[in-house]
Amino acid sequence: MVSDPITGLEMELTDMWQKGRARSRDDARAIHPKLDPALYHVLVLLSRSDAVRMADLISILNIEKSTLTRQIDAAARLGLVERIPDPDDARAKLVALTPEARTKLTTYRNQQIDRWRARLAKWDTDDVITLTALLRRLAQAKD
Repeated sequence: MVSDPITGLEMELTDMWQKGRARSRDDARAIHPKLDPALYHVLVLLSRSDAVRMADLISILNIEKSTLTRQIDAAARLGLVERIPDPDDARAKLVALTPEARTKLTTYRNQQIDRWRARLAKWDTDDVITLTALLRRLAQAKD
């Protein structure tokens, strides 16, 4: 056990991120066998709305436009996303999940939520709420 709580936190987060990267590979394969694991998170973001402007995705993901364009192109080639005209800006495009991808992602994410429910079944509901709030607070902390 580490005596410094910040060092302990850093160690636990590093372990979680490593497990998360491995899980991202499994998540991506569950959606499409050729899906790059880095794209899974993009698909999850797209699943939260009907369509998203590329500029908004760039801001949320904090990545370069060229990187996102390559990722969206790859997902489009796999039939997972489509570009549609932005009704508010004729020059811009929106990115949306294809209906098939939305169905597959929704089904898979519902299965994941069921697994989380099973893992945390013995946890007190208030502990889950507290953990969620603390993770959100940590994510929003400024460097």
